[in-house]
Amino acid sequence: MKVIDLGLINYQDCLEIQKKYLEEVYLGGENVLLVLEHFPVITFGRHGGEENLLVRVDQLNSRGIQIVKSSRGGNITCHFPGQLVAYPIFRIGKRKGGLKQFFFDLEEVVIRVLKKYQIKGERIAGLSGVFVNKKKICSIGIGVWHWISYHGLALNVLEDISLFGVINPCGLGCEMTSMHLESSFKPDLKTIKQEVIDEFKAIFT
Repeated sequence: MKVIDLGLINYQDCLEIQKKYLEEVYLGGENVLLVLEHFPVITFGRHGGEENLLVRVDQLNSRGIQIVKSSRGGNITCHFPGQLVAYPIFRIGKRKGGLKQFFFDLEEVVIRVLKKYQIKGERIAGLSGVFVNKKKICSIGIGVWHWISYHGLALNVLEDISLFGVINPCGLGCEMTSMHLESSFKPDLKTIKQEVIDEFKAIFT
């Protein structure tokens, strides 16, 4: 796979980049993994989530927080600096296990990274993402175009996850957490980014 680090990027700008690589992969190009952070943004999934926004839109706009209707699955979530986002633009049509296995493997990437820092990441039946003691540490929502994935996972790394306070995350009413909140280890985001890349390569190639 080709790995591209986009640094800190606006959500909509990143979506245009995803669309570009979707076309390239569709035409036979190499699978692409985008790793990045987003400026503060709240996104709704294809199936809604507006009802889980806890403050007025004008209040968010005044704080420079964007609101976006996304083409991914799932409900409401948010992105911000200090959260690592990974967007795999991968062919999945002929992959063994289909979409169910694809989600499992995305979760496995995160579970393996967490384990390095003595954090026990867990799956909860019927829910996507990764949890630590029933608190959500990683959200997953994807889109599929011609059996090529886009969007992906968001792993909370640093301590400040306060933006989650203005939403009901994923519509679940669950508490959110981060790697820095769950471990005495305080890995920097650059280190976690590389470890996520390494686990993607180990699991998906």
